[in-house]
Amino acid sequence: MLYSTVTPERKRRTLREQLVPGAARQFPGAFNPLSARLIEDKGYDGVYISGAVLANDLGLPDIGLTTLTEVATRAGQIARMTDLPAIVDADTGFGEPMNVARTVQELEHAGLAGCHIEDQFNPKRCGHLDGKNVVDLDTMVKRIAAAADARRDPDFLIMARTDVRATDGLQAAVDRARALVDAGADAIFPEALRSLEEFEAVCRAVDVPVLANMTEFGKSELFTRAQLAAAGIAVVIYPVTLLRSAMGAAERVLETIAADGTQQAAVEQMQTRQRLYELVDYEAYNRFDSSVFNFQVPGLDATREPQAPQAPTQHPQP
Repeated sequence: MLYSTVTPERKRRTLREQLVPGAARQFPGAFNPLSARLIEDKGYDGVYISGAVLANDLGLPDIGLTTLTEVATRAGQIARMTDLPAIVDADTGFGEPMNVARTVQELEHAGLAGCHIEDQFNPKRCGHLDGKNVVDLDTMVKRIAAAADARRDPDFLIMARTDVRATDGLQAAVDRARALVDAGADAIFPEALRSLEEFEAVCRAVDVPVLANMTEFGKSELFTRAQLAAAGIAVVIYPVTLLRSAMGAAERVLETIAADGTQQAAVEQMQTRQRLYELVDYEAYNRFDSSVFNFQVPGLDATREPQAPQAPTQHPQP
């Protein structure tokens, strides 16, 4: 009921325990708090919160227009609805090293288990688009060092993302990954690699967990979990998959209403009221206060009788 009963500190420890090279833990991307609960319900290992998704949800492109406040607020809303650890995309850290330090502390405060910070400069762009530019190594090292130094919980995961593969090739990405680990990165996110062999090369080069981004329509083939595990990957993200799926379904329903004058033909593909009530845990709220849910939901529990509202508890006057 309400929010997760697992503390952010416990989630961070869980994340640390999960990120074993070769484990290929799967973190689907949540586009809102309810989707995070669905990810947990389906038995996944964790939740990923994409900067592109947060921007797109606001109707914006992924070019660094979102603010730290927007990202920390929405990511916190998502993280608190699940017992799973959540990793958030912190873009370039929202400024210079001091801004990066504040970013980490704001994300800690919001209940996230970790974040990744990248080496693009603004205006940034989606990691699987052409025309990216990256900052020099010294600038990125300062970002990661500031992030690692600023965290108050040593279990908060600082992941370094590098986009240098697209601009300077695989060896440059390997060299930069090593330098960022030396600067304090707990994990490495090599963006837009082209093959399993490239993932293997990065995994061999560093002694920290490595992330694989399995986004649709990108530079990387959509490898299976087994393939990525064999390459040594510790965590796999599917950042925009649920948003694309939901928006695709919404578009088709709107077209059906326009064509038929009713949504009837699409109802069978919708999430049912029963399933929605299960995800928001209506029953738990009823157990807390029977006046909240004192009605029948068709198909939810035909044997349960509606309960009469409870009288408010009377407290003695001071």
